[in-house]
Amino acid sequence: MSTLEIGIVSFPALMALIFLRVPIGLAMFLVGLVGLVIVTDGTNVAFSRLKNETYTTFSSYSLSIVPMFLLMGHFATLGGMSTALFKAAEGFLGHRKGGVAMASIGACAGFGAICGSSLATAATMGRVALPELRRYGYAGGFSTATLAAGGTLGILIPPSVVLVIYAILTEQNIAKLFLAAFIPGLLAALGYVIAISIYVRLYPESAGTREPIPMGERFRNLVAVWPVLLVFGLVVGGIYAGWFTPTEGAAVGAAGTGLIALLNGGLTRSTLIESFLVTARSTAMIFFIVLGAAFYNGFLALTQVPQELSNWVVELGLSPWMVLSLILVFYLIFGCLMDSLSMILLTIPIFFPVISVLDFGMSAEEVAIWFGILVLIVVEVGLITPPVGMNLFIINAMDRTTRMIETYKAVLFFVGSDLVRVVILVMFPAITLFLVPN
Repeated sequence: MSTLEIGIVSFPALMALIFLRVPIGLAMFLVGLVGLVIVTDGTNVAFSRLKNETYTTFSSYSLSIVPMFLLMGHFATLGGMSTALFKAAEGFLGHRKGGVAMASIGACAGFGAICGSSLATAATMGRVALPELRRYGYAGGFSTATLAAGGTLGILIPPSVVLVIYAILTEQNIAKLFLAAFIPGLLAALGYVIAISIYVRLYPESAGTREPIPMGERFRNLVAVWPVLLVFGLVVGGIYAGWFTPTEGAAVGAAGTGLIALLNGGLTRSTLIESFLVTARSTAMIFFIVLGAAFYNGFLALTQVPQELSNWVVELGLSPWMVLSLILVFYLIFGCLMDSLSMILLTIPIFFPVISVLDFGMSAEEVAIWFGILVLIVVEVGLITPPVGMNLFIINAMDRTTRMIETYKAVLFFVGSDLVRVVILVMFPAITLFLVPN
Protein backbone atom coordinates (compact mmCIF):
# COMPACT_ATOMS: atom_id res chain seq x y z
CA MET A 1 0.00 0.00 0.00
CA SER A 2 1.40 3.40 -1.01
CA THR A 3 1.81 6.34 1.35
CA LEU A 4 -1.08 8.15 -0.35
CA GLU A 5 -3.36 5.12 0.03
CA ILE A 6 -2.50 4.90 3.73
CA GLY A 7 -3.48 8.54 4.14
CA ILE A 8 -6.81 7.96 2.37
CA VAL A 9 -7.60 4.86 4.44
CA SER A 10 -6.88 6.78 7.66
CA PHE A 11 -10.01 8.91 7.25
CA PRO A 12 -12.59 6.08 7.39
CA ALA A 13 -10.55 4.58 10.23
CA LEU A 14 -10.85 7.87 12.09
CA MET A 15 -14.60 8.06 11.43
CA ALA A 16 -15.01 4.52 12.76
CA LEU A 17 -13.27 5.44 16.02
CA ILE A 18 -15.42 8.56 16.40
CA PHE A 19 -18.64 6.58 15.83
CA LEU A 20 -17.42 4.08 18.43
CA ARG A 21 -17.51 7.05 20.84
CA VAL A 22 -13.75 7.43 21.18
CA PRO A 23 -13.12 11.11 22.09
CA ILE A 24 -12.28 12.90 18.87
CA GLY A 25 -9.02 14.36 20.15
CA LEU A 26 -7.80 10.90 21.17
CA ALA A 27 -9.07 9.38 17.91
CA MET A 28 -7.13 11.87 15.77
CA PHE A 29 -4.04 11.43 17.92
CA LEU A 30 -4.10 7.61 17.70
CA VAL A 31 -4.74 7.51 13.96
CA GLY A 32 -1.99 10.08 13.36
CA LEU A 33 0.50 8.21 15.58
CA VAL A 34 -0.21 4.78 14.07
CA GLY A 35 -0.17 6.25 10.59
CA LEU A 36 3.24 7.83 11.16
CA VAL A 37 4.63 4.54 12.48
CA ILE A 38 3.41 2.73 9.35
CA VAL A 39 4.54 5.41 6.89
CA THR A 40 8.00 5.85 8.42
CA ASP A 41 8.55 2.11 9.12
CA GLY A 42 9.31 2.60 12.77
CA THR A 43 8.62 4.43 16.00
CA ASN A 44 11.59 6.81 16.15
CA VAL A 45 10.16 9.40 13.79
CA ALA A 46 6.67 9.11 15.26
CA PHE A 47 7.75 9.65 18.86
CA SER A 48 10.20 12.37 17.88
CA ARG A 49 7.34 14.14 16.16
CA LEU A 50 5.22 13.68 19.28
CA LYS A 51 7.71 15.72 21.26
CA ASN A 52 8.21 18.39 18.61
CA GLU A 53 4.52 18.68 17.67
CA THR A 54 3.47 19.15 21.28
CA TYR A 55 5.93 21.97 21.81
CA THR A 56 5.21 23.62 18.45
CA THR A 57 1.43 23.52 18.98
CA PHE A 58 1.27 24.82 22.53
CA SER A 59 4.03 27.40 22.18
CA SER A 60 1.70 29.38 19.90
CA TYR A 61 1.08 32.73 21.57
CA SER A 62 -2.29 33.04 19.85
CA LEU A 63 -3.69 29.98 21.64
CA SER A 64 -3.58 31.83 24.97
CA ILE A 65 -6.61 33.76 23.74
CA VAL A 66 -8.79 30.65 24.25
CA PRO A 67 -8.77 30.43 28.08
CA MET A 68 -9.13 34.21 28.33
CA PHE A 69 -12.33 34.25 26.27
CA LEU A 70 -13.70 31.25 28.17
CA LEU A 71 -12.96 32.93 31.50
CA MET A 72 -14.55 36.16 30.25
CA GLY A 73 -17.77 34.25 29.56
CA HIS A 74 -17.84 32.77 33.08
CA PHE A 75 -17.22 36.15 34.70
CA ALA A 76 -19.94 37.72 32.53
CA THR A 77 -22.44 35.19 33.84
CA LEU A 78 -21.40 35.82 37.44
CA GLY A 79 -21.74 39.55 36.87
CA GLY A 80 -25.41 39.18 35.90
CA MET A 81 -24.82 40.41 32.36
CA SER A 82 -26.94 37.68 30.79
CA THR A 83 -29.93 38.62 32.94
CA ALA A 84 -29.46 42.34 32.24
CA LEU A 85 -29.33 41.72 28.49
CA PHE A 86 -32.52 39.66 28.53
CA LYS A 87 -34.45 42.20 30.63
CA ALA A 88 -33.38 45.06 28.35
CA ALA A 89 -34.43 43.22 25.19
CA GLU A 90 -37.64 41.98 26.79
CA GLY A 91 -38.60 45.51 27.80
CA PHE A 92 -38.69 46.70 24.20
CA LEU A 93 -39.92 43.49 22.51
CA GLY A 94 -41.72 41.40 25.13
CA HIS A 95 -45.21 42.83 24.53
CA ARG A 96 -45.17 41.93 20.84
CA LYS A 97 -46.38 38.61 19.46
CA GLY A 98 -43.38 36.33 19.89
CA GLY A 99 -41.58 39.22 21.55
CA VAL A 100 -40.13 37.30 24.49
CA ALA A 101 -38.61 34.81 22.04
CA MET A 102 -37.19 37.73 20.01
CA ALA A 103 -35.79 39.19 23.22
CA SER A 104 -34.06 35.86 23.86
CA ILE A 105 -32.37 36.08 20.46
CA GLY A 106 -31.27 39.66 21.16
CA ALA A 107 -29.89 38.66 24.55
CA CYS A 108 -28.02 35.72 23.01
CA ALA A 109 -26.47 38.06 20.44
CA GLY A 110 -25.38 40.45 23.18
CA PHE A 111 -23.98 37.69 25.38
CA GLY A 112 -22.20 36.17 22.39
CA ALA A 113 -20.29 39.43 22.04
CA ILE A 114 -18.57 38.75 25.39
CA CYS A 115 -18.55 34.96 25.47
CA GLY A 116 -17.20 33.32 22.30
CA SER A 117 -18.77 29.90 22.93
CA SER A 118 -21.97 28.58 21.39
CA LEU A 119 -22.70 25.92 24.01
CA ALA A 120 -22.00 28.35 26.88
CA THR A 121 -24.31 30.97 25.36
CA ALA A 122 -27.11 28.42 24.92
CA ALA A 123 -26.74 27.08 28.46
CA THR A 124 -26.48 30.52 30.11
CA MET A 125 -29.36 32.13 28.27
CA GLY A 126 -31.42 28.97 28.71
CA ARG A 127 -31.27 29.39 32.48
CA VAL A 128 -32.28 33.05 32.19
CA ALA A 129 -34.90 33.03 29.43
CA LEU A 130 -36.55 29.61 29.58
CA PRO A 131 -38.55 30.32 32.78
CA GLU A 132 -39.81 33.60 31.28
CA LEU A 133 -40.85 31.94 28.04
CA ARG A 134 -42.83 29.31 29.91
CA ARG A 135 -44.29 31.94 32.22
CA TYR A 136 -45.88 33.79 29.31
CA GLY A 137 -47.34 30.72 27.65
CA TYR A 138 -44.77 29.90 25.00
CA ALA A 139 -44.90 26.31 23.73
CA GLY A 140 -42.11 24.08 25.02
CA GLY A 141 -40.72 23.07 21.61
CA PHE A 142 -40.78 26.65 20.35
CA SER A 143 -39.00 27.89 23.50
CA THR A 144 -36.23 25.30 23.41
CA ALA A 145 -35.72 25.69 19.66
CA THR A 146 -35.42 29.47 20.01
CA LEU A 147 -32.76 29.24 22.72
CA ALA A 148 -30.84 26.50 20.91
CA ALA A 149 -30.71 28.64 17.77
CA GLY A 150 -29.83 31.77 19.74
CA GLY A 151 -26.91 29.91 21.28
CA THR A 152 -25.22 29.60 17.89
CA LEU A 153 -24.77 33.39 17.88
CA GLY A 154 -22.24 32.95 20.68
CA ILE A 155 -19.63 31.60 18.33
CA LEU A 156 -20.31 33.78 15.29
CA ILE A 157 -20.52 37.25 16.80
CA PRO A 158 -16.95 38.18 17.76
CA PRO A 159 -15.06 37.30 19.82
CA SER A 160 -15.13 33.63 18.81
CA VAL A 161 -12.91 30.79 20.01
CA VAL A 162 -13.44 28.76 16.84
CA LEU A 163 -12.46 31.72 14.63
CA VAL A 164 -9.22 31.97 16.60
CA ILE A 165 -8.48 28.31 15.87
CA TYR A 166 -9.33 28.79 12.19
CA ALA A 167 -7.02 31.81 12.02
CA ILE A 168 -4.17 29.77 13.50
CA LEU A 169 -4.75 26.84 11.12
CA THR A 170 -4.87 29.03 8.00
CA GLU A 171 -2.39 31.69 9.20
CA GLN A 172 -4.93 34.51 8.88
CA ASN A 173 -5.31 37.75 10.82
CA ILE A 174 -7.57 37.19 13.86
CA ALA A 175 -8.75 40.80 13.97
CA LYS A 176 -9.83 40.73 10.31
CA LEU A 177 -11.76 37.51 10.86
CA PHE A 178 -13.57 39.09 13.82
CA LEU A 179 -14.53 42.05 11.63
CA ALA A 180 -15.72 39.75 8.84
CA ALA A 181 -17.96 37.83 11.26
CA PHE A 182 -19.74 40.92 12.54
CA ILE A 183 -22.25 41.53 9.72
CA PRO A 184 -23.04 37.80 9.21
CA GLY A 185 -23.64 37.60 12.97
CA LEU A 186 -26.13 40.48 12.85
CA LEU A 187 -27.80 38.91 9.81
CA ALA A 188 -28.14 35.67 11.79
CA ALA A 189 -29.91 37.46 14.65
CA LEU A 190 -32.18 39.29 12.19
CA GLY A 191 -32.96 36.04 10.38
CA TYR A 192 -33.92 34.35 13.63
CA VAL A 193 -36.25 37.22 14.53
CA ILE A 194 -37.92 36.89 11.12
CA ALA A 195 -38.21 33.12 11.64
CA ILE A 196 -39.95 33.74 14.98
CA SER A 197 -42.36 36.21 13.34
CA ILE A 198 -43.28 33.65 10.71
CA TYR A 199 -43.63 30.85 13.26
CA VAL A 200 -45.99 32.72 15.59
CA ARG A 201 -48.20 33.69 12.64
CA LEU A 202 -48.43 30.10 11.47
CA TYR A 203 -48.88 28.77 15.02
CA PRO A 204 -50.43 31.62 17.04
CA GLU A 205 -51.16 29.34 20.01
CA SER A 206 -47.42 28.69 20.51
CA ALA A 207 -46.68 32.17 21.91
CA GLY A 208 -48.44 34.13 24.63
CA THR A 209 -48.34 37.86 25.24
CA ARG A 210 -47.34 40.08 28.13
CA GLU A 211 -48.29 43.58 29.15
CA PRO A 212 -46.04 46.43 27.95
CA ILE A 213 -43.82 47.82 30.68
CA PRO A 214 -43.49 51.59 31.28
CA MET A 215 -41.02 53.44 29.10
CA GLY A 216 -39.05 54.59 32.13
CA GLU A 217 -38.45 51.00 33.24
CA ARG A 218 -37.42 50.07 29.71
CA PHE A 219 -34.69 52.68 29.68
CA ARG A 220 -33.54 51.71 33.17
CA ASN A 221 -33.14 48.14 31.94
CA LEU A 222 -31.29 49.42 28.89
CA VAL A 223 -28.89 51.43 31.03
CA ALA A 224 -28.20 48.28 33.07
CA VAL A 225 -26.44 46.67 30.11
CA TRP A 226 -23.66 49.28 30.09
CA PRO A 227 -21.10 46.71 31.38
CA VAL A 228 -21.67 44.59 28.26
CA LEU A 229 -21.23 47.57 25.96
CA LEU A 230 -18.16 48.69 27.92
CA VAL A 231 -16.45 45.29 27.73
CA PHE A 232 -17.32 44.73 24.07
CA GLY A 233 -16.26 48.25 23.11
CA LEU A 234 -13.03 47.98 25.07
CA VAL A 235 -12.05 44.57 23.73
CA VAL A 236 -13.14 44.80 20.10
CA GLY A 237 -12.59 48.55 19.79
CA GLY A 238 -9.19 48.29 21.44
CA ILE A 239 -8.10 45.57 19.03
CA TYR A 240 -9.08 47.57 15.93
CA ALA A 241 -7.70 50.82 17.34
CA GLY A 242 -4.34 49.12 17.76
CA TRP A 243 -4.24 49.54 21.53
CA PHE A 244 -3.53 45.85 22.01
CA THR A 245 -3.40 42.53 20.18
CA PRO A 246 -6.37 40.11 20.16
CA THR A 247 -4.67 38.05 22.87
CA GLU A 248 -4.11 41.11 25.04
CA GLY A 249 -7.69 42.18 24.31
CA ALA A 250 -8.98 38.84 25.60
CA ALA A 251 -7.00 39.31 28.81
CA VAL A 252 -8.35 42.85 29.21
CA GLY A 253 -11.88 41.55 28.64
CA ALA A 254 -11.46 38.80 31.24
CA ALA A 255 -10.12 41.29 33.77
CA GLY A 256 -12.92 43.76 33.00
CA THR A 257 -15.73 41.23 33.34
CA GLY A 258 -14.11 39.89 36.50
CA LEU A 259 -14.06 43.38 38.01
CA ILE A 260 -17.71 43.95 37.08
CA ALA A 261 -18.69 40.61 38.59
CA LEU A 262 -16.82 41.56 41.77
CA LEU A 263 -18.58 44.92 42.01
CA ASN A 264 -21.96 43.26 41.42
CA GLY A 265 -21.31 40.76 44.20
CA GLY A 266 -21.25 37.71 41.93
CA LEU A 267 -17.53 37.05 42.26
CA THR A 268 -16.51 35.52 45.55
CA ARG A 269 -13.59 33.35 46.51
CA SER A 270 -15.56 30.15 45.85
CA THR A 271 -17.01 31.32 42.51
CA LEU A 272 -13.58 32.58 41.42
CA ILE A 273 -12.00 29.20 42.10
CA GLU A 274 -14.88 27.45 40.34
CA SER A 275 -14.48 29.75 37.31
CA PHE A 276 -10.79 28.93 37.11
CA LEU A 277 -11.47 25.19 37.36
CA VAL A 278 -14.22 25.23 34.72
CA THR A 279 -12.03 27.31 32.41
CA ALA A 280 -9.08 24.96 32.96
CA ARG A 281 -11.17 21.88 32.17
CA SER A 282 -12.64 23.46 29.02
CA THR A 283 -9.23 24.69 27.90
CA ALA A 284 -7.63 21.28 28.48
CA MET A 285 -10.35 19.63 26.39
CA ILE A 286 -9.91 22.12 23.55
CA PHE A 287 -6.11 21.94 23.66
CA PHE A 288 -6.10 18.15 23.55
CA ILE A 289 -8.34 18.25 20.47
CA VAL A 290 -5.94 20.79 18.96
CA LEU A 291 -2.98 18.50 19.69
CA GLY A 292 -4.73 15.46 18.23
CA ALA A 293 -5.64 17.42 15.11
CA ALA A 294 -2.09 18.76 14.74
CA PHE A 295 -0.69 15.22 14.95
CA TYR A 296 -3.21 13.78 12.48
CA ASN A 297 -2.87 16.69 10.06
CA GLY A 298 0.92 16.37 10.20
CA PHE A 299 0.54 12.74 9.20
CA LEU A 300 -1.81 13.73 6.34
CA ALA A 301 0.68 16.30 5.08
CA LEU A 302 3.36 13.59 5.02
CA THR A 303 1.11 11.36 2.90
CA GLN A 304 0.41 14.23 0.47
CA VAL A 305 -3.39 13.70 0.71
CA PRO A 306 -4.32 17.43 0.81
CA GLN A 307 -2.04 18.26 -2.10
CA GLU A 308 -3.26 15.35 -4.21
CA LEU A 309 -6.87 16.21 -3.41
CA SER A 310 -6.28 19.79 -4.57
CA ASN A 311 -4.72 18.59 -7.83
CA TRP A 312 -7.57 16.11 -8.40
CA VAL A 313 -10.24 18.78 -7.89
CA VAL A 314 -8.49 21.12 -10.33
CA GLU A 315 -8.22 18.35 -12.94
CA LEU A 316 -11.95 17.60 -12.66
CA GLY A 317 -12.67 20.98 -14.20
CA LEU A 318 -15.56 21.77 -11.86
CA SER A 319 -16.42 25.42 -11.33
CA PRO A 320 -15.10 26.94 -8.10
CA TRP A 321 -18.68 27.60 -6.97
CA MET A 322 -19.63 23.94 -7.43
CA VAL A 323 -16.62 22.82 -5.38
CA LEU A 324 -17.47 25.33 -2.65
CA SER A 325 -21.10 24.16 -2.60
CA LEU A 326 -20.07 20.51 -2.24
CA ILE A 327 -17.75 21.36 0.64
CA LEU A 328 -20.46 23.34 2.42
CA VAL A 329 -22.94 20.47 1.99
CA PHE A 330 -20.35 18.15 3.51
CA TYR A 331 -20.04 20.45 6.51
CA LEU A 332 -23.83 20.63 6.90
CA ILE A 333 -24.11 16.84 6.99
CA PHE A 334 -21.17 16.06 9.26
CA GLY A 335 -21.89 19.08 11.43
CA CYS A 336 -24.94 17.14 12.64
CA LEU A 337 -22.64 14.47 14.05
CA MET A 338 -19.60 16.37 15.34
CA ASP A 339 -18.97 19.57 17.30
CA SER A 340 -17.82 22.69 15.47
CA LEU A 341 -14.27 22.82 16.83
CA SER A 342 -13.57 19.19 15.94
CA MET A 343 -14.93 19.69 12.44
CA ILE A 344 -12.79 22.76 11.87
CA LEU A 345 -9.62 21.09 13.13
CA LEU A 346 -10.21 17.89 11.19
CA THR A 347 -11.24 19.28 7.82
CA ILE A 348 -9.67 22.69 7.29
CA PRO A 349 -6.16 21.27 6.59
CA ILE A 350 -7.82 19.12 3.91
CA PHE A 351 -10.30 21.55 2.33
CA PHE A 352 -8.45 24.85 2.69
CA PRO A 353 -5.69 23.89 0.19
CA VAL A 354 -8.46 22.97 -2.27
CA ILE A 355 -10.22 26.31 -1.89
CA SER A 356 -6.91 28.19 -2.07
CA VAL A 357 -6.17 27.02 -5.62
CA LEU A 358 -9.60 27.99 -6.99
CA ASP A 359 -10.33 31.34 -8.63
CA PHE A 360 -13.23 33.25 -7.04
CA GLY A 361 -12.14 36.63 -8.37
CA MET A 362 -10.74 37.69 -4.99
CA SER A 363 -7.34 37.87 -3.35
CA ALA A 364 -6.07 34.83 -1.45
CA GLU A 365 -6.62 36.59 1.91
CA GLU A 366 -10.19 37.57 1.00
CA VAL A 367 -10.99 34.00 -0.04
CA ALA A 368 -9.55 32.64 3.21
CA ILE A 369 -11.59 35.04 5.35
CA TRP A 370 -14.80 34.55 3.37
CA PHE A 371 -14.43 30.76 3.40
CA GLY A 372 -13.76 30.77 7.14
CA ILE A 373 -16.99 32.62 7.89
CA LEU A 374 -19.00 30.34 5.60
CA VAL A 375 -17.55 27.23 7.23
CA LEU A 376 -18.23 28.60 10.70
CA ILE A 377 -21.87 29.27 9.80
CA VAL A 378 -22.62 25.88 8.24
CA VAL A 379 -20.86 24.02 11.05
CA GLU A 380 -22.90 25.96 13.58
CA VAL A 381 -26.09 24.98 11.74
CA GLY A 382 -25.17 21.43 12.71
CA LEU A 383 -25.55 22.38 16.37
CA ILE A 384 -29.29 22.85 15.85
CA THR A 385 -29.88 20.23 13.16
CA PRO A 386 -31.52 16.92 14.08
CA PRO A 387 -30.69 14.24 15.03
CA VAL A 388 -27.49 15.18 16.91
CA GLY A 389 -27.62 18.93 17.47
CA MET A 390 -25.59 19.64 20.61
CA ASN A 391 -27.46 22.86 21.44
CA LEU A 392 -30.78 21.04 21.19
CA PHE A 393 -29.74 18.50 23.80
CA ILE A 394 -28.35 21.16 26.15
CA ILE A 395 -31.58 23.19 26.12
CA ASN A 396 -33.86 20.15 26.28
CA ALA A 397 -31.95 18.93 29.32
CA MET A 398 -33.16 22.09 31.07
CA ASP A 399 -36.79 21.39 30.15
CA ARG A 400 -37.60 17.74 30.76
CA THR A 401 -41.29 18.34 30.08
CA THR A 402 -40.71 19.08 26.38
CA ARG A 403 -40.30 16.18 24.00
CA MET A 404 -37.32 16.35 21.68
CA ILE A 405 -39.55 15.85 18.62
CA GLU A 406 -41.33 19.12 19.46
CA THR A 407 -38.00 20.94 19.51
CA TYR A 408 -37.01 19.32 16.21
CA LYS A 409 -40.18 20.58 14.49
CA ALA A 410 -39.77 24.17 15.68
CA VAL A 411 -36.02 24.41 15.04
CA LEU A 412 -36.49 23.71 11.32
CA PHE A 413 -37.65 27.33 10.90
CA PHE A 414 -34.32 28.54 12.28
CA VAL A 415 -32.37 26.06 10.15
CA GLY A 416 -34.21 27.42 7.12
CA SER A 417 -33.16 30.94 8.09
CA ASP A 418 -29.54 29.78 8.34
CA LEU A 419 -29.61 28.14 4.92
CA VAL A 420 -31.00 31.30 3.31
CA ARG A 421 -28.22 33.30 4.98
CA VAL A 422 -25.56 30.90 3.68
CA VAL A 423 -26.88 31.26 0.12
CA ILE A 424 -26.83 35.06 0.41
CA LEU A 425 -23.27 35.13 1.76
CA VAL A 426 -22.08 32.72 -0.95
CA MET A 427 -23.66 34.82 -3.69
CA PHE A 428 -22.47 38.15 -2.27
CA PRO A 429 -19.01 37.80 -0.66
CA ALA A 430 -18.84 41.58 -0.29
CA ILE A 431 -21.28 41.37 2.62
CA THR A 432 -18.73 39.36 4.60
CA LEU A 433 -15.74 41.41 3.47
CA PHE A 434 -17.36 44.85 3.76
CA LEU A 435 -15.76 45.78 7.10
CA VAL A 436 -12.42 44.08 6.44
CA PRO A 437 -9.66 46.58 5.62
CA ASN A 438 -7.58 45.91 2.52
